[in-house]
Amino acid sequence: MTLSFDALKEKTNSGEIDTVLACFVDMQGRLMGKRFVAAHFIDGAYEETHCCNYLLATDLKMATPDGYASTSWERGYGDYIMKPDLSTLRVTPWLEGTAMVLCDILDHHTHEDVPHSPRAILKRQIKRLEAMGYEAMMATELEFFLFAKSFDQIRAEKYRDLQPISGVNEDYHILQTSREEHVMRPIRNHLWNAGIPIENSKGEAETGQEELNIKYAAAMATADHHSIAKHAIKEIADQMGHAASFLPKWHHEKVGSSSHVHQSLWKDGNPAFYDANDSLGMSALMKSYMAGLLKYAPDFTYFLAPYINSYKRFQKGSFAPTRTIWSVDNRTAGFRLCGDGTKAVRVECRIGGSDINPYLAMAAQLAAGIAGIEEKLELSPPFSGDAYAGETGMIPQNLRDARETLISSAMLRAAMGDEVIDHYARAAEVEIEEFDRVVTDYEIARGFELA
Repeated sequence: MTLSFDALKEKTNSGEIDTVLACFVDMQGRLMGKRFVAAHFIDGAYEETHCCNYLLATDLKMATPDGYASTSWERGYGDYIMKPDLSTLRVTPWLEGTAMVLCDILDHHTHEDVPHSPRAILKRQIKRLEAMGYEAMMATELEFFLFAKSFDQIRAEKYRDLQPISGVNEDYHILQTSREEHVMRPIRNHLWNAGIPIENSKGEAETGQEELNIKYAAAMATADHHSIAKHAIKEIADQMGHAASFLPKWHHEKVGSSSHVHQSLWKDGNPAFYDANDSLGMSALMKSYMAGLLKYAPDFTYFLAPYINSYKRFQKGSFAPTRTIWSVDNRTAGFRLCGDGTKAVRVECRIGGSDINPYLAMAAQLAAGIAGIEEKLELSPPFSGDAYAGETGMIPQNLRDARETLISSAMLRAAMGDEVIDHYARAAEVEIEEFDRVVTDYEIARGFELA
């Protein structure tokens, strides 16, 4: 459940809670932070604590690559302020005696938001919408794989011969998912009891693949829910002796994992995307917003697919879309109109993979939608049929191309700031440099004897 600060004090004084996790979200969307003795947290640490600024300039392996303007060896790797957002305070039922709070990252000297911190990036787009009189309502779907062995076992075996927790395609499969309830039931219930509005879980379209759905909410709450849920899924699976992976494509013969993003704008408590007089229920505002998503999809693809592996999902006939096209309730399109003709009308972006940082993915789409509204873009007619066979533009097909469209995006530079775009362009470059220097098993097996 969520907690007020007074409730935290009561639970600490009674001994029910003895630890507070103060967390922030890093560039990769992971939770980083510290564990506080609860009594010390309520005595003063609730106001602020500190962390090293390298934590927003690392790669997946926590290396400290050079080339970032915000921090470096030359600049000495100073501190950032972690400012707890007490509205995010909640119990974490899967950890004994523990509460959690999410923090904003502030500059140590100015006490302003660090521009390239994920929460600040999303906050900036939310404020832009608020100035226009709108609120963004969003939802993300979490897809992932459960494996038979634990992270420690799999790591010791050098990630070879990976075995999913099941041996059958379990899409909506009740018999198979019943066999996985020792993991999925505590995931649903612990998250619900932590104040995350879980709707359901289901088997997805592959062996060992799961999907968790969380209720539509305001944009920042949705990003927070996503990040906490992803973290909890890994921890709870680990407690049960299994590994949960959000790698988008762990095997070339297996379906990839996505993270679809649903979105709509509201005004004064009413759905601003809805027009009862339109044949599909789409308001003029929604059409311009969607046109912005389509026009700028190549610009923000990096924020939907941030790693080399991310692009292995984009294959014809895989339900991972490759074209900047929209359609009505059509899962082959990059953007799917859902809830047509009703007040629940919304757009689902199907491009992003399970490895997204939700704050960045959502912020980039809001920026594109805002641009569509400001530019008064007109929406093309909906596509019918197999979008893989369409003739519209395509999203970048690899990380190098996505980095180039990111760097060149005047829209994103105006919406997020040069500092943010240059920072994440460097992050993409680091991933490319690291991959380029490695000799893969594929290269050896293919060419060792035959080259």
